Amino acid sequence: MTINPNIYLIAGEASGDQLGAWLMQAIAAKHPDIQMIGIGGHAMEVAGLRSLFPIQEISLMGFVEILPHIFNLKRRIRQTIEDIEARKPELVITIDSPGFCFRVVEGLKKRGNYVPRFIHYVAPTVWAYKPERAKHIAPLFNHLMTIYPFEPAYFEKEGLPTTFVGHAYAWWWKEKGDAAAFKQRHRIPANATVLAMFPGSRKSELKRHLPVYRKAVELLAKEIPDLVIVTMVRPEHKAHVRAEMKNWPVPVVLAESEEKKALFAASNAAVAKSGTVSLECTLAGLPYITAYRAHPISIWYIRRKVKVDYANMSNIMLNAPVIPELIQEKLTAENIVYAVLPLLKQSDVRDVQLQALKDIAKMLGAEDSESPSAKAADIVLATLP
Repeated sequence: MTINPNIYLIAGEASGDQLGAWLMQAIAAKHPDIQMIGIGGHAMEVAGLRSLFPIQEISLMGFVEILPHIFNLKRRIRQTIEDIEARKPELVITIDSPGFCFRVVEGLKKRGNYVPRFIHYVAPTVWAYKPERAKHIAPLFNHLMTIYPFEPAYFEKEGLPTTFVGHAYAWWWKEKGDAAAFKQRHRIPANATVLAMFPGSRKSELKRHLPVYRKAVELLAKEIPDLVIVTMVRPEHKAHVRAEMKNWPVPVVLAESEEKKALFAASNAAVAKSGTVSLECTLAGLPYITAYRAHPISIWYIRRKVKVDYANMSNIMLNAPVIPELIQEKLTAENIVYAVLPLLKQSDVRDVQLQALKDIAKMLGAEDSESPSAKAADIVLATLP
């Protein structure tokens, strides 16, 4: 291994930022002298990274939503390539965000000025759509680390060394939060019915989801007199969300990010945007429904390409609709009420989902003796020259 090597990390969205931060901490614990540089968000910066630029500029999702930002994305890709060529790290670790990360790796290899080793963390969803991508990305990387157990087979048959390390969130959620302290801190009655609502981490998601959520809460308030809503959003969206929820018909608590585990523990059920927060509900053992609405053209494009029956990863892993999915036209206030009411009360529906959530957490490494981040760090260190 090179003495005091540099590792360049790239994360392009909030979930990847957190995975990157945990990976950085695990690497530092095993090899304190490694210098880690690159692109990340708040979590990675707390772990010691100084980001080349804010990841909000590349944290984009959807076909139509990306179009207005395409020229800036190309500029940031070029800037990242040039930064890697200038810094000459021994290894580049790209984390999720394939639209950005793969173009950086392709650009570096095409230019040929400096080509380090490459690891990608979080496999692209070739099992859902575009299976030919596995063949396309195999030559790009020296190793792929996956977070789901069924993924390695898709890439190993294309010659890419691939390891299932588990999902870092499964390990993090082993320790639950303090529900009683959260309720006391926010003056929530001990016996209140608490519904967590997670509208998303992007401005476009907030605009599409919050009006529907409000109508659902108005209907739920008629059924559940002691209802309390709790939520948490990224810091840059707090003012907007606070203003949107100010006149809701029930008490609303906007929690801080460091209260996440306590918020989950204090909640009876959740309405969660499709994505990482849905997986966190699974791993936290919090009954929930998945809700998502995107630009109609983006949804049309995805539906033409997707090869799986479900949007929620828990449903995909179990091959069963254990988690209700309200996607696009199905996302209405009435449907939210119908799906979430059985989860807010003691019911067979709630019990079945709770058992499924435990099973999935175990599959993703919650009971392993070593954390997924530590396993990933071992692969990273073994890949260094």
